[in-house]
Amino acid sequence: MLTIPGPAARFCDGIARRSFLKIGGLGFGGASLADLLRAENPESAGNRQKSIIMILLPGGPPHLDMFDMKPSAPAEIRGEFQPIASRVPGIDVCELMPLTAGIMDKLAVVRSLHGGLNDHNLHQCLTGWETHPQQGDSVARPGYPPGGWPSLGAAVSKLQGSRHPGVPPFVSLSPPNAESTTRASLNQPGFLGIGHAGFEPNRRKRNDIVYKSGVSQKQVKRDAESSADIVLKDISLDRLGDRRRLLTSFDRLRRRVDASGVMEGMDEINRQALGILTSGRLANALAWRNEEVALCKKYGIPDSAMPVLGGAELLKQFLVARRLVQVGVRCVTLAFSQWPLERMSRGGFNWDWHSQNFKNARDTLPMLDVGLSALIEDLAAQDMLEDVSVVMWGEFGRTPKINNTAGRDHWPNAGSVLLAGGGMKVGQVVGSTNRLGEHPQDRPVHFREVFATLYHQLGINASHTTLSDLRGRPHPLVDGRLPIRELV
Repeated sequence: MLTIPGPAARFCDGIARRSFLKIGGLGFGGASLADLLRAENPESAGNRQKSIIMILLPGGPPHLDMFDMKPSAPAEIRGEFQPIASRVPGIDVCELMPLTAGIMDKLAVVRSLHGGLNDHNLHQCLTGWETHPQQGDSVARPGYPPGGWPSLGAAVSKLQGSRHPGVPPFVSLSPPNAESTTRASLNQPGFLGIGHAGFEPNRRKRNDIVYKSGVSQKQVKRDAESSADIVLKDISLDRLGDRRRLLTSFDRLRRRVDASGVMEGMDEINRQALGILTSGRLANALAWRNEEVALCKKYGIPDSAMPVLGGAELLKQFLVARRLVQVGVRCVTLAFSQWPLERMSRGGFNWDWHSQNFKNARDTLPMLDVGLSALIEDLAAQDMLEDVSVVMWGEFGRTPKINNTAGRDHWPNAGSVLLAGGGMKVGQVVGSTNRLGEHPQDRPVHFREVFATLYHQLGINASHTTLSDLRGRPHPLVDGRLPIRELV
């Protein structure tokens, strides 16, 4: 983590303090900063910017307690919560999400998602494809390419590039003290290479097991040992325009960590990229405290000192995501889950509520309700919602039948996905499950159909586009799947 002291000022948290710009990774095992210098992809002035925000719910959210409630089912199926009417007649949501109910006219819910695996891995949400051992899966699956499948953001980075020289096309957000996905890294580039990995502004020192495509455990360990916080004490935001001073300080930084081998091969282009990054659009987008107090409150961020842990830190991601797409980031991924985000054991994951499902939902769903609704309403207020596609999902649903510890177990047979914006036809439900929520009853929708829809909203014809792996072999983006016809 690189920390650059900024000027003292009063911001939306109500505290006058010196700000700090924290930029993590800097290509030290994350996205290569040299990639930020790629030529901007030409776009005519008449075309509006199209972007995607992907909200991940790692661990498997309970579809029957959110967007596919079954109030007429037996008690051991329907659970403790009641559905409430939304703004759209006939569409009900969980009583713990009243704000989401109030914006249902801006949302679409697919209740018939299928194709998941009984494996704690967000890989299908991130890439649309099944995983392999190199990317965290315990079972080898046929047909996987060398290097692994690229995430949506990496594919968009490859196909469309940076919109502005100082703004990466793909940014991966997560709270700074959490490895926020289960067995898949939010920024994974797969066979496209590290130059298309997501930039990680909250990169942290990783002590837990980290799964990254094509990265050896030795390199993971080296990453962890070298990604501790670094402060450039003699460089402030006021002085970032002075490239000479910046490069002098950065040279000292380089000498300090060169022994680890992390910065091996870093050249003048990387230094220029750092200058572009820290003095340009991206730095401004990350300075979320510049927002007005009233807007921060809508996102659930209090006007008091920000806690190190807790809901406000999670909710901040939604605001930062909006700011990032506003300055030109094409794809932002973020993970949302209740505290603690750290895996307490190899079996403990964030939405993995094998016990106390309803207690956990009471703690988590109202927080998600605030962040999601604030993001959608903010995008609409900024005249951005038609151009920003939002998708929210997890790796699978949960068992319809409640177990003997008041929990729901893994259920890859059915799940829900929420979509918004991007010019999609919203205010509707696509598909359904049977009366107990066990499997799709009509209009089954596969993970890759969701991906085809998102690519379509970006102007990418996924059916006729391929990406080449490390051996030069072309791979289709969605393997023949088509966009969800009801939405496009």
